[in-house]
Amino acid sequence: MAVAQDTSEFRYLPAQAAMLGTTVPSAERIALTLPDGRTLSALRFGAGEPEVTLLHGAGLNAHTWDTVQLLLGRPALAIDLAGHGDSSWREDLDYSPVSLAADVAVAMAEWTRDPQVLIGHSLGGLTASVVAARHPQLVRELILVDIVPGMDTDAAPAVLRDFYQVTEFADRDDAVDRAQAFGFGGSREDTERGVFFNTRVREDGRVEWKHHFAHIIGHAFDALNAANAKAAETDPWADLEAVRAPVTLVRGARGFLADTDAAAFERRLPNATAITVDAGHNVQETDPALLASLASDALTRPSR
Repeated sequence: MAVAQDTSEFRYLPAQAAMLGTTVPSAERIALTLPDGRTLSALRFGAGEPEVTLLHGAGLNAHTWDTVQLLLGRPALAIDLAGHGDSSWREDLDYSPVSLAADVAVAMAEWTRDPQVLIGHSLGGLTASVVAARHPQLVRELILVDIVPGMDTDAAPAVLRDFYQVTEFADRDDAVDRAQAFGFGGSREDTERGVFFNTRVREDGRVEWKHHFAHIIGHAFDALNAANAKAAETDPWADLEAVRAPVTLVRGARGFLADTDAAAFERRLPNATAITVDAGHNVQETDPALLASLASDALTRPSR
């Protein structure tokens, strides 16, 4: 395992912590070489062994959890899924939850000692469900953020396909303007921070999205839909229903889930907890305090 020494990416944490009235945790970027030679990257916060592992959604990266982590104040691990952040892109373009979960399970086995409170947003939530079902020893509790298996993916990908019709900009301000026009992010300051972490400046001076999804958006969602269709041949809920750890769904009232999706969750997992909050799809950015509180509460309950 290699530990990167350049911590300039954490430059925003002191100001965020001051605004929230919290302390600044120790933070470092770590990387793991996977069996096939790809690299999986992550952020490790706090001293001691991680207690919470966080998985972001499509087109985001580990820094989407910074505010949640500051409010949580516990050792945590935020992983860049394959094709996102500082993790390697996949040559086979396979960003299905099952493939992503295989990477995450290897990383959690390497980087964590105790079963984790595993929180996954959107694509990260589907990935987390697979990890929790197939590697139960790694997961203490599972928290899904605005995602359920088998949800109608027509609306959400349509928005993202439109958004990623533009993949390069004159500068980051242009990217921030576009993100805000589509309703992504919270305040402009929050959106600027997110765009900074999600873009890079090319040699010609123009700015482009850093993650692979932006460049293969059509293929990526076609592949995800194909994976959903394949799962539907059996049951797309099979992995989530196999999870033996406690499960909580946090739905954004203005997010991607329809009422039928929420109803299906409650029907399929009658012993799980479902919470609806006044937030959009990216609940971790608009109501981070709730997710921090849920994770903290989960850590106080005896593990099963």
